[in-house]
Amino acid sequence: MDSENKRHTVVISDEATLMLLSHVRFLAQVSESAAMRLIEAFQEKALEEFPERNPWLTDPLISSGKYRKLLLEKRYLLVYQIKESTVYVDAVVDTRQNYGWLM
Repeated sequence: MDSENKRHTVVISDEATLMLLSHVRFLAQVSESAAMRLIEAFQEKALEEFPERNPWLTDPLISSGKYRKLLLEKRYLLVYQIKESTVYVDAVVDTRQNYGWLM
């Protein structure tokens, strides 16, 4: 299979879905357009193609090379791992908050 055309299946955990919805609800209270931008950014960055392009999430509390990260809308961090041809989205966190519990 040509790697340029390789598409990954994206699986979003229930927890990551709830996290994203929570961020969108909060944003909608402040700015509906900001909430819509976050949803659109998430959809655009669906990770179906080239999920390897994003950097590794480095933290002394997690195994090296386990998770990758993708920044959405300057403040929201999408945390995912790749296993064969499947991308597993495990969390969507607000980088302005302490997310050490995630590790």
